[in-house]
Amino acid sequence: MIETNYLVIGSGIAGLTFSVKIAEKFPNRSIVIVTKANEDESNTKYAQGGVAVVLDAEKDSFKKHIEDTLIAGDGLCDTEVVKMVIEEGPKRLEELMLWGANFDLDASGEFDLGKEGGHSEYRVVHHKDITGYEIERALLKRAHQLPNITILPHHFVIDLVTNHHIIDDTSKNISCYGAYVFDQKTDQIFTIKANSTLLASGGIGCVYGHTTNPIIATGDGIAMAYRAKAKIKDMEFVQFHPTALYEAKGESSFLISEAVRGFGAYLRNKKGYRFMPDYDERAELASRDIVSQSIDSELKKSGEPHVYLDCTHLDMDAFKKHFPNIYNKCLEHHINIETDWIPVVPASHYLCGGIEVDKNGSTTINNLFACGECTRTGLHGANRLASNSLLEALVYAHNIFKFHSEHDYQAPNVLIPDWDDEGTVIPKEHILVQHNLKQMQALMRDYVGIVRSNKRLKRAIKHLDLIENEVEELYKESKISTSLCELRNMINVSQLIVEQSLKRKENKGGYFNIDNVKD
Repeated sequence: MIETNYLVIGSGIAGLTFSVKIAEKFPNRSIVIVTKANEDESNTKYAQGGVAVVLDAEKDSFKKHIEDTLIAGDGLCDTEVVKMVIEEGPKRLEELMLWGANFDLDASGEFDLGKEGGHSEYRVVHHKDITGYEIERALLKRAHQLPNITILPHHFVIDLVTNHHIIDDTSKNISCYGAYVFDQKTDQIFTIKANSTLLASGGIGCVYGHTTNPIIATGDGIAMAYRAKAKIKDMEFVQFHPTALYEAKGESSFLISEAVRGFGAYLRNKKGYRFMPDYDERAELASRDIVSQSIDSELKKSGEPHVYLDCTHLDMDAFKKHFPNIYNKCLEHHINIETDWIPVVPASHYLCGGIEVDKNGSTTINNLFACGECTRTGLHGANRLASNSLLEALVYAHNIFKFHSEHDYQAPNVLIPDWDDEGTVIPKEHILVQHNLKQMQALMRDYVGIVRSNKRLKRAIKHLDLIENEVEELYKESKISTSLCELRNMINVSQLIVEQSLKRKENKGGYFNIDNVKD
């Protein structure tokens, strides 16, 4: 067993920001960060766009950013949360820069601000088209400078330790005491006992297979919190990024940033027709839900597997300067964007719902906090405004830090039993996991995608229940493996998405059900 003051699950912007702050404030307290892949592998690393923040008071204002966020959220945002996050933005960005994060400047030395879909002004601070990578680099560098932070890469958290693991705990209030952790290199399972636990475990993109997220985005934190009886909300609001690079042989994964459309690119169908003005007066700069639904409509009408993003009319020297990674990735796929259109298709990108938290990042379970994409804060409502996610992570990590600075969490006085896997065996073949994974992902894409219906959702829940029964049986009889645990988590997440989709009786933001359309 490891005992620590603070257990942080996840090494993206949310987990690292909290860890760095608390480690600087309390040098005699210990922080353990558990992450299931390399320490730099997170959704943060792949964020291309940037951080939406109001810096130019003459051209922009908090009021405008708030209004843009509320419009994108389609009436379901928590206005007080939106106001808090946006007004805190400049301070949190300044801290990032103090820790060494670099952002692009223009010729006059001012921030080279970008504009993305749904924004009324240029306000997105970025580092070329690899902003998340730069933020992750700076935060990890700072974390390694602090001796009271321990990072455990290639360690997978199986489950949170709560009251139901403690034999003599009769308390009706659920508390978190740490987690059971699987060392993927030694196959050993051990306990981390913590005064306070923070879930900063990222998104759920791999539930759909076709996703802009890395392969680690399997909804682990949400599933763990759900099994521990935390409140989970707004799971129906899955945001599909309109423009992932289409790859005929495999799953879409590479993101063509929102900022490319902000830079002036056009969406065209196979015939070359620029269709977005037919759907929204903002055309390509409409919010993501509208652009994704519009592309979905075009694909259904044409039967084609993708549409195109046309950059051929843009200033190529400026494009290469702003988007070198995108330009080179297209070349790798034999697409010269100076003359060729980029084939694109919507892909699962971001979850607006998740573990319900208050402004301090507290969940409905004692001693358990959550931050980042695994949470439902009320900022995004029914649809996230582009580049508000990194901002949300920074602000909430700071709020959780402030709360811990004022509230001293003591070590739990409980005896946590060791992980018991007596009677389990190492499975002789992994085909059951892979088969069920592919079946689940195809089910989610076909029945629970951009446009849904009650009939498809009800079919989805029946199929998911069958898959869950098979996987739970396998889980009980098998030695722990990461792939099996991830599949179990993704099934829990899929069920939550479908169940909460069926309960929503009106179309809002990123959620569209044809049965909710009034005649």
